Amino acid sequence: MPAPSARLDTLPFNRRHVRLLTGSGIGWALDAMDVGLISFIIAALTVQWGLQPGEAGLITSIGFVGMAVGASVGGLLADRLGRRQVFAITLLVYGVATGASALVGGVGALLVLRFFVGLGLGSELPVASTYVSEFAPARIRGRLVVVLEAFWAVGWTLAALIGTYVVGASDDGWRWAFVLGAVPAVYAIIVRWALPESPRWLESRGRIAEAEAIVRTFESASPRIAAAPPITKPSDFARESPKGAAAIAALWVPALRMRTAAIQLVWFCVNFSYYGAFIWIPSILFSQGYELVRSFEFTLLITLAQLPGYAVAAWLIEVWGRRATLATFLAGSAVAAILFGTAGELWQILVFGSLLSFFNLGAWGALYAVTPELYPTSVRATGAGWAAGIGRIASIVAPLFTPWALAQGGPVLVFTVFSVFFGVAAIGTIPLADKKGETLDATLSQVTRG
Repeated sequence: MPAPSARLDTLPFNRRHVRLLTGSGIGWALDAMDVGLISFIIAALTVQWGLQPGEAGLITSIGFVGMAVGASVGGLLADRLGRRQVFAITLLVYGVATGASALVGGVGALLVLRFFVGLGLGSELPVASTYVSEFAPARIRGRLVVVLEAFWAVGWTLAALIGTYVVGASDDGWRWAFVLGAVPAVYAIIVRWALPESPRWLESRGRIAEAEAIVRTFESASPRIAAAPPITKPSDFARESPKGAAAIAALWVPALRMRTAAIQLVWFCVNFSYYGAFIWIPSILFSQGYELVRSFEFTLLITLAQLPGYAVAAWLIEVWGRRATLATFLAGSAVAAILFGTAGELWQILVFGSLLSFFNLGAWGALYAVTPELYPTSVRATGAGWAAGIGRIASIVAPLFTPWALAQGGPVLVFTVFSVFFGVAAIGTIPLADKKGETLDATLSQVTRG
């Protein structure tokens, strides 16, 4: 009889999957809303507080320092404590810190709180993609993770709306934006009690009876699935669950070494280009002579192009496969970055900015789909977390690089550099394993045999 988690691979997509995807996706959208809001808030505070470019870049980068730490630690905790538990805790941490940011009166306090916001955000994102990946049927697993990532566009669009109509509405608009950013703290309670733990993780810890009970709820939502005899005996998976430093070392065993190096390179390059560009777009437009509110409106229009980018990536990822889809969208991002950097007319800014948004966010969807699939259950969240953590190092540097590069060579230099990074990332996809339609590996020995 197949193990409980293995039966998830063959299930039809049903209402339980919809509930899990929506519940996780709302958390994902709230993450994006918080990350997106800071770009609008920085533009407003630059006017109100007279921020220098270095101060503005530091406010952005300190959040990414927290994200780098959070991603690395969050993955380890999720492999140790469970996916759902860490998901809920991280929502609570960054929701409370964001709400408290509404009360700050200076740069120092904002920097401290932004670090804690980043800590929660960095921990949550790789855990959420791992969580959904472990529930999804094998034939549509990549597509569902891209759909999860598409909630990022929903959140970023909410951020653009709040930035345009709340931040730009009054001198205290940025404070009210931070108050709205506290919603994840409340949502953490829903996540903790309404979503199930991953059966694959439970199985890897030897908690087979609990995994069996959860899988049966998914099977019961598909009436045509015959009930399987219960399995309650511990599996061999729990014997291969490295912890702490051993889990990190496991990412570099010969069978995983090339995957780990390649995926961390891709994460680094994509983070550098994405956060270097999109965090600064409102400020770049403002510096080019557009009014603050108008720059927010243009950013909103560019942001809307993320949605079709995700939709196309979600379709292609189960047709072309993970590597081909990711490489194509990264190459498209490289071309779009060059075009946007040389844009002079308003129509060019909007069209090329939308293309950059389309390709870049489609690439993000494919990246989040492929990353958890590279690793067995026992170190899956650790592997995804460390890839994200390496990427966050780039997101720390990028917001500091952008204002310096703008002063040296303007948008042409900035977006040429981003284009190069996108190109390197596209090349970095070559060694990645493509698990399209395949069952996820449960143990390190299965990866070695594969």
